Amino acid sequence: MERCDIRGISGIQEISKTYKRKRFKLKVGIVGSRQYENRRKIKDFIFKLKQEKGEDTTIVSGGCKDGADKYAKKYALELGLQYEEYPPFHEVHNLYCKMHKGCYGKPYNVKYFFVRNKQIAKASDYVVAFIPNGIESNGSMSTIKYAEKMDKKTIIID
Repeated sequence: MERCDIRGISGIQEISKTYKRKRFKLKVGIVGSRQYENRRKIKDFIFKLKQEKGEDTTIVSGGCKDGADKYAKKYALELGLQYEEYPPFHEVHNLYCKMHKGCYGKPYNVKYFFVRNKQIAKASDYVVAFIPNGIESNGSMSTIKYAEKMDKKTIIID
């Protein structure tokens, strides 16, 4: 796992090193802290990703209504990228959910967050976590760990 600031060795540069072919349909998982409020950093990241990899790029996220997930969805859709969402099963199915409608609307269970994190890691070629310094984000780190177990590249941006 690599932690970097988008101003330094950019996450886009790291992704570009891994996925050189322009026609490759890249899926980038974007997760992060619910307290993450640097919307400009997420927007810039997604904008640069679109510039480098094109409109075939898909942003994959968990659909949380706050923080990094909220901004990942907002800017992916605003910038015309494809978007997939994997909310926990106790949430309501929506237009962007990739799992069957019958999987959703279940009674609340904390295990559904971990199932969701694993789904995001599995669906993504690369996982980027937006976590501010000094903030613990157990869910985001769970997704990062699942991705690493699947030999996928990960990066943390603060």
